[in-house]
Amino acid sequence: MAIFERLSDLLKANVNDMLDKAEDPEKMVKQIIIDMEAQVNSATQALGAAMGSEKQALKQLESAKAASEDWSKKAKTALLAGNEELAKKALAQKTSVDGDLVQFQAAYDSMSMQVGQLKDQVRQLKSKLEEARMKQNMLIARSKMADAQKSVSTSLNSTDSTSAFTKLDKMEQKVNAKEAEAQAFTEMAGENTSLEDEFEALEQTSAVDNELAKLKAELGIE
Repeated sequence: MAIFERLSDLLKANVNDMLDKAEDPEKMVKQIIIDMEAQVNSATQALGAAMGSEKQALKQLESAKAASEDWSKKAKTALLAGNEELAKKALAQKTSVDGDLVQFQAAYDSMSMQVGQLKDQVRQLKSKLEEARMKQNMLIARSKMADAQKSVSTSLNSTDSTSAFTKLDKMEQKVNAKEAEAQAFTEMAGENTSLEDEFEALEQTSAVDNELAKLKAELGIE
């Protein structure tokens, strides 16, 4: 029964406390399942051996019952034949067999009761194992989620991360300054172009006026 005591201790263990103390909860959960599977397999093998012994005990019991009935029939046959001495001998054999029969019956009853208890225990263990398997994926997923949250939080709070964001801010300021400088040059270039255009227009107007004056002089128009 030691195997069932070990299994009982395993199933009663606080899994959450075990996970808290474990460096790698995922490996711990998988190992728990492996241990439980091994224990259930051992318990199933022990149950199989016990059931084998029960069958042997039942065969001995049935054989003894058959022998007792056979000797009883022989005693009746001897009496009907008028042979009382032979009947007594048959009854003596029946009495001896009946003594064994009592022991075989007690042994079989005890084994049958133990096998029944073992079957219940194995069923409970298998049920617990299935429950643990169902929880396995959930616990592993929760563990991975916790690791991911911790990793992200650590990255956000790390000095390197803060330094990186500070560098990005400085780079953005430099780019903004360059853009402003480029815009200023563009505006200045635009102003210079506009001034040159005004002087060119003025020169064209003067040339036209001169030509007009010459033409009026030729025609005698004031």
